[in-house]
Amino acid sequence: MATVKLEKLTSIDAQLRLLAPGKVSEDDRLVEYDALLLDRFLDSLESLHGAEIRERVQEVYEHAAEYERTQDTNKLEELGKLLTSLDAGDSIVVTKAFSHMLNLSNLAEEVQIAYRRKIKKKGDLADESSAATESDFEETLRRLITDMKKSPQEIFETLKNQTVDLVLTAHPTQSVRRSLLQKHGRIRDCMTQLHAKDISADDKQELDEALQREIQAAFRTDEIRRAQPTPQDEMRLGMSYFHETIWKGVPKFLRRVDTALKNIGINERVPYNAPLIQFSSWMGGDRDGNPRVTPEATRDVCLLARMIAANMYFSQIEDLMFELSMWRCNDELNARAQEIHKQSKSDAKHYIEFWKRIPLSEPYRVVLGDVSDKLYYTRDRARQLLTSGVSDVPEEATFTHIDQFLEPLELCYKSLCDCGDRPIADGSLLDFMRQVSTFGLSLTKLDIRQESGRHAEVMDAITRHLGVGSYVEWAEEKRQEWLLSELKSNRPLFGSDLPKNDDIAAVLDALHVIAELPSDSFGPYIISMATAPSDVLAVELLQRACGVKKPLNVVPLFERLADLENAPASMTRLFSIDWYKERINGKQQVMIGYSDSGKDAGRLSAAWQLYKAQEQLKKIANDFGVKLTMFHGRGGTVGRGGGPTHLAILSQPPGTIDGSLRVTIQGEVIEQSFGEEHLCFRTLQRYTAATLEHGMHPPISPKPEWRALMDEMSVVATKEYRSVVMREPRFVEYFRRATPETEYGRMNIGSRPAKRNPKGGIESLRAIPWIFAWTQTRFHLPVWLGVGAAFKHVIEKDAKNLTMLKAMYNEWPFFRVTIDLLEMVFAKGDPGIAALYDKLLVSDDLKPFGEHLRKCYGETKDLLLKVAGHKDILEGDPYLKQRLRLRDPYVTILNVCQAYTPKRIRDPDYKATEKPHLSKDKPAAELVDLNPTSEYPPGLEDTLILTMKGIAAGLQNTG
Repeated sequence: MATVKLEKLTSIDAQLRLLAPGKVSEDDRLVEYDALLLDRFLDSLESLHGAEIRERVQEVYEHAAEYERTQDTNKLEELGKLLTSLDAGDSIVVTKAFSHMLNLSNLAEEVQIAYRRKIKKKGDLADESSAATESDFEETLRRLITDMKKSPQEIFETLKNQTVDLVLTAHPTQSVRRSLLQKHGRIRDCMTQLHAKDISADDKQELDEALQREIQAAFRTDEIRRAQPTPQDEMRLGMSYFHETIWKGVPKFLRRVDTALKNIGINERVPYNAPLIQFSSWMGGDRDGNPRVTPEATRDVCLLARMIAANMYFSQIEDLMFELSMWRCNDELNARAQEIHKQSKSDAKHYIEFWKRIPLSEPYRVVLGDVSDKLYYTRDRARQLLTSGVSDVPEEATFTHIDQFLEPLELCYKSLCDCGDRPIADGSLLDFMRQVSTFGLSLTKLDIRQESGRHAEVMDAITRHLGVGSYVEWAEEKRQEWLLSELKSNRPLFGSDLPKNDDIAAVLDALHVIAELPSDSFGPYIISMATAPSDVLAVELLQRACGVKKPLNVVPLFERLADLENAPASMTRLFSIDWYKERINGKQQVMIGYSDSGKDAGRLSAAWQLYKAQEQLKKIANDFGVKLTMFHGRGGTVGRGGGPTHLAILSQPPGTIDGSLRVTIQGEVIEQSFGEEHLCFRTLQRYTAATLEHGMHPPISPKPEWRALMDEMSVVATKEYRSVVMREPRFVEYFRRATPETEYGRMNIGSRPAKRNPKGGIESLRAIPWIFAWTQTRFHLPVWLGVGAAFKHVIEKDAKNLTMLKAMYNEWPFFRVTIDLLEMVFAKGDPGIAALYDKLLVSDDLKPFGEHLRKCYGETKDLLLKVAGHKDILEGDPYLKQRLRLRDPYVTILNVCQAYTPKRIRDPDYKATEKPHLSKDKPAAELVDLNPTSEYPPGLEDTLILTMKGIAAGLQNTG
């Protein structure tokens, strides 16, 4: 067992120091943290698989590090020969080792980031993980007062009325298994404690042993999901974040908000029922192209969430009861306690025996005991309904509405305040009330999402059955006319004799489940691929026809470029309809899609159209007196709208957030946002602070000449992007050969199929696997394609445009964030790696096409640096640059291994270099049999999946 010696150098450690010489600043300990974790891992690797494997891992690393220093692509082929010389078992071990080392490197970064934040050193704004982008909440308040001349009372009034709704989606981009994420958390904790001040020698030794134990446990855990998760599995995973961090994180954060307000002179707490933070979910409700999200799955996840919520409240209220042991109370609480005590004797079967023994001299406990009883039965009823579909628990013994739950808590709070015990009221009781107000009885509201074409198919079946024609063949005007006439009619739309295929039945059955379950279980009904007002009206009509007593708010999702362009006209028409205006009661939500818009037109054009659409939609809503909430469907990667949260919010068009923000938290971003308590706190702080700042100090609007230039560039960028992706006849074949897109589904990282239409081409491929495939090869084509052509066009047209672009970068937050994110993508890219994929996997006739794309990549990168005024990529962000350089060799190794593995899979005649098995004493071949059903040669499928997971971890992006 090795002891803690931070100065100890392995071969890999020495290479790390060559790649990242010196320290970025005095507070930088990243190389030190990285070296310690790798040293402990290599010790474990050697003990498990022998010294030869350790030596081979170090040899492989040295080849990759040499490539990173020289950029000599011949080194990649030498590395490939070395990797393909391994037999199946050793190949899996080596690949798994580097995937594991990347996860350890990420943990070293997290510990370093936490350390920097702790000592309050500020980094560059381009690095979201740096302290500067955290925008401490109190800092934001003080900046609003000093720089923007806002009064503390004005800030308080704005804050308590604003809402941030974070929507956890089921999008399959979290490639790391939950069991591994938990082990990673323990490694992070060990590292943090190991480097704490005033730690004793014994504590250090014990922590070091624990560190090595957790590192080995993580390595010995299978990284690969052997079965595709169900929607219920996804729901349980999502709920684990509530259980572990969000549940306690919300009251802790709101208490910090109170403290920050007090420090600027506001001696009033944020009301417990202020809608500051809300949570929603798509897990079990997002049926867009996912046949596994059945009506039964939706019912299950809603009941499961209600059961979990009641259980969490129930387990917590006992502590609250023991805390509120005082006897002084106001008359109202005393009367309630008397009433409950009397009722418990006459209706004993609905009261838990323990609480019947609470004396009347403890009135708070009596009242809270009654709450505890109802929570017990609320949980039991949900459990029985979930397991058998029926329950013997009467509904009157449970909480059926949030007001029933809050009323006795409010009664206790008021009594404490009336009796001079406000400090006690503002303790655990206030925290509990804030949890109840935030999470309700459903823990999180479930959004329902379905594609517009499915609704049209149902309406077509209905109109044909009624003998009035074919809905799908009608023009938009006729569709609206018929839908409105039916909405104004009281007659049933259809009966049990309606002919239904499976798809039609699934849509209607889902609506029947919504009608059956409590309305507070649901958020809005989202229509993906929305194109016209009839898409919204059709869902309104179907809800009524299926007996939904409290209809869900209907939210159109505008995704593709043409739909975003037409969105203002669609919403203008809807707001002009008297029936619809009355239905929405002055409030409307519109979702905009970053993923499919980027896939449709490229990132630059999509970003600009999303910006303009928001401006226009907001103006239209204001003209009709409607409060508009924009729902941002952002992904984790830049290609799907991802990026630094604080800066992304502050770069939105002025007036479009207006104290109300709804945004998706997807895939791996959920773990990055809520995986640890400090991450949860930081996430809530980020969103709240940025939303407040955007509302009280909106960013500047672009100058007319900037708009004109963006319009011109957008046209050129879209034309260039589509000419390659949609009109180049060689592109589809090139894409499928040059990337691991066809192997993506083997990762089992989500319940949803990779395509909406299994028989379709690129147009039917979901944005996640589309982005994922290009991210894996380090080419990132969807993000940059078209950008270079746009820059080149406007600069060649007029040299003054370069000066204007530089001014836009320096003065306009939207444009700066767009360019900075592109620069970060180029920092993670490597055309040399992409060329290796081409050389191994692409046919000779397609190789010139790949060379052309890589030439465009280089030209775009050079033009981007000119616009940003930078000589080198990330020159303004040394922290991120260092982090990427440290990870690059690991990622390169996995890239090379990944490029050669599909070659062996797709080309049966390809022969790898044969070499004897390395670890004879402790063979790794046992791992090969974990997937005995694979149609691939032994070990290749696991090796390929491990490279995918490792590269995703190294680039810190999946899809």
